[in-house]
Amino acid sequence: MANISNHQIAELLVGIARAQQAIVEAIESMKPGFRSTHLSPALMNAARVRDTHRPLQLSDLPARVLLQCMGRNGADVDRVARDLEEILARRGDDTPGSLDMTKVI
Repeated sequence: MANISNHQIAELLVGIARAQQAIVEAIESMKPGFRSTHLSPALMNAARVRDTHRPLQLSDLPARVLLQCMGRNGADVDRVARDLEEILARRGDDTPGSLDMTKVI
């Protein structure tokens, strides 16, 4: 099995978010105001943007990438890769939730 780098995972996350952004734009063109009225508040909750008392979690990252895509500048793959590296470094390789199945416990 090939090893996937953090940068490749970041590229994949940004690509998925761009596809989601296309769907958001289609809905927005059918129903103006959908993005700001319904989607943005729900995405902010999913990304836990306002919860500043805890560090960024891996489960928050996809929603945050979509929020970046919805912004003026779009998502930055290098920034997503740095966030991913930070999260994974904090978790460590030997945590009980690790997906490394090559280690014998």
